[in-house]
Amino acid sequence: MAIIDGKAIAKQIREEIAGEVEALIRAKGRRPGLAVILVGEDPASQVYVRNKTKACQQAGFLLEQHNVPATVSEMELLGLVDRLNRDDRFHGILVQLPLPKHIQPDHVLEAILPEKDVDGLHPANIGNMVLGRPGPRPCTPLGIMKLLDRSGVDVKGKRAVVVGRSNIVGKPIAFLLLERHATVTICHSRSENLRSEVERAEILVAAVGKSELIKGEWIRKGAVVIDVGQNWLSKDIVKGDVEFGPASQRASLITPVPGGVGPMTVAMLIHNTLQAARRQIVGEEAV
Repeated sequence: MAIIDGKAIAKQIREEIAGEVEALIRAKGRRPGLAVILVGEDPASQVYVRNKTKACQQAGFLLEQHNVPATVSEMELLGLVDRLNRDDRFHGILVQLPLPKHIQPDHVLEAILPEKDVDGLHPANIGNMVLGRPGPRPCTPLGIMKLLDRSGVDVKGKRAVVVGRSNIVGKPIAFLLLERHATVTICHSRSENLRSEVERAEILVAAVGKSELIKGEWIRKGAVVIDVGQNWLSKDIVKGDVEFGPASQRASLITPVPGGVGPMTVAMLIHNTLQAARRQIVGEEAV
């Protein structure tokens, strides 16, 4: 068994991006710009935004954060998005979720120009992903693919099982694995005999959001296990969706929680922002 060190891989990617940003500034005299919108004072959202903005600043981005009160109307928030869409200093716009209950997140995400959608969640970009066309990919699924690539895992022809069908992780990672020629099964809360499906997986992606739902004894010998879950049992204790100890005795590669997928999500945000800047400044396709 070997641990996939998401922190180390993410750090390497961030350093590579910083070098690419310097090259872009030298060539075109412009740096990638990201506008971040944080609505309300949710503590978890504040932590996520702080981590994201820190990584963007370290990469050399132009960064502007808009802290908006939770009482903002949907129309006012859409007005801010529209202003940022028209501001060519910013190549990416990030709206931190969740939003207050009186605001429809779909309305806000769809208001972002697809080319500035660095979360990769705009319907147009999801459609491009499904069709295999260029464009930003959702950050967490893209981070998973980068983890697999940099860990030397070839997914071609492998039996991959995804547990979870969210629009943010489960569905997109299934399409990205399929694009790489894996044979993909998606499981969810209504799947019968989850254990038997997991036992067949050569690559397992657990993204269901239930602490240690997947038992270690279910893991196929030599499987690669990607645990997306972050389930806080207390202020100081976080568990993944997979029972890590027993699973690590059976897996060939496994991500820890924390320190696995999480750092990659932030790294992919700055990756997507850099690619958006390249497309808008230079006219390059996404890579």
